[in-house]
Amino acid sequence: MEKTGTRVPPHVVLLVPGGLALLAGLDAALLLLGLPAPVHLERWSDVHGPLMVLGFVGTLVALERAVAVRRPIAFASPALLGVGGLALLTPAPLWVGRACLVLGALALVGIYLAVWRKQPAAALAVQALGAALAVAAAVLWLAGAAVPHLVPCLTGFLVLTIAGERLELLRVGGPGPRVEDVVWGLACAWALAATAALLWPEVGWPLLGAVLLALVAVLVRHDVARRTVRSTGLPRFMACAMLAGYAWLAVAGALWLVAGPVLAGRGYDAALHAVFLGFVLSMVMAHAPVILPAVLRRPLPYRPVMYIPLVLLHTTLALRVLVGDARGVDAVVQVGGVGNVVALLLFVVVAVTSAVLGPPSVAPRPSRATATGAPADSTPPAAAGLALGGPR
Repeated sequence: MEKTGTRVPPHVVLLVPGGLALLAGLDAALLLLGLPAPVHLERWSDVHGPLMVLGFVGTLVALERAVAVRRPIAFASPALLGVGGLALLTPAPLWVGRACLVLGALALVGIYLAVWRKQPAAALAVQALGAALAVAAAVLWLAGAAVPHLVPCLTGFLVLTIAGERLELLRVGGPGPRVEDVVWGLACAWALAATAALLWPEVGWPLLGAVLLALVAVLVRHDVARRTVRSTGLPRFMACAMLAGYAWLAVAGALWLVAGPVLAGRGYDAALHAVFLGFVLSMVMAHAPVILPAVLRRPLPYRPVMYIPLVLLHTTLALRVLVGDARGVDAVVQVGGVGNVVALLLFVVVAVTSAVLGPPSVAPRPSRATATGAPADSTPPAAAGLALGGPR
């Protein structure tokens, strides 16, 4: 086994633009809530959504993929997405940042195609389709489409990326090829529904909601998180975060199914944050102790204190969506929104502190399996490469 050294790998510098995109996105979130923020630039508010999805999460996803395939050219994707996010924050013309995001998303599709040639799999196809939706969103934005109309593609990018990863890890439980076929079929249905949402909103948006609810039902039915939630330590933490994320994804699906196109107002706020905060960032928190060590080449030990930002995220999101948005109380939406920002910043602080402190002096008793389905003593690099069929 390769020993973890103290030297920081060069690709870690690509985390910097992603981190800056996160901070700018949180600043813009405060501005959109009508609250004071450290930096008051209207432009940041205008690019908030694509900045968070493509500039922040997209950079993290692409960097993980690039590390897994271990090809220098693969790092073009996170580099372009990161540079695109940074360009959106500067006085440079908006088309510069948008064009970089297009190129970065195209490079991400290229990574999946390269892996497909070596090891084709349904899970990989689902993730590649998600990346194709990221390309569609970036191209539409470059062409001048309004951000609300990008939501089906932006959502599809992250939902299908995560669904593909979970599908790959479902193989540990041996669900059989039928589950893979169902998830792949739902991924294709999402792409069709996203197209319909652009052309025929009254049809496409409810269809998106129905597909999303069906996808949640399939993933929850077979995800090992349903078993590992009864475990302890890291497996239980990951399972709690993932199951809570699935619940929020179902909330968004139900809203779209019932309300149809929600392109502004409280329904728009509720659906978007149910997906991007409740589901996506909850999944980021869940997988951080496994995935980040593969990227950073430094362990990120689990500590019970990680529950604090996780619980704060879901509590304040519930306050924001189920009370503030549902009842039309602006003050509650603002309080919940501030709580969301604090939760994300707190998780970053906890993660960095845990990485600096290193493993606890007394290691917790290992569980039989982690929430990802991998053995408890498996190495993080193996987990990072798993979803892509990369080197073990």
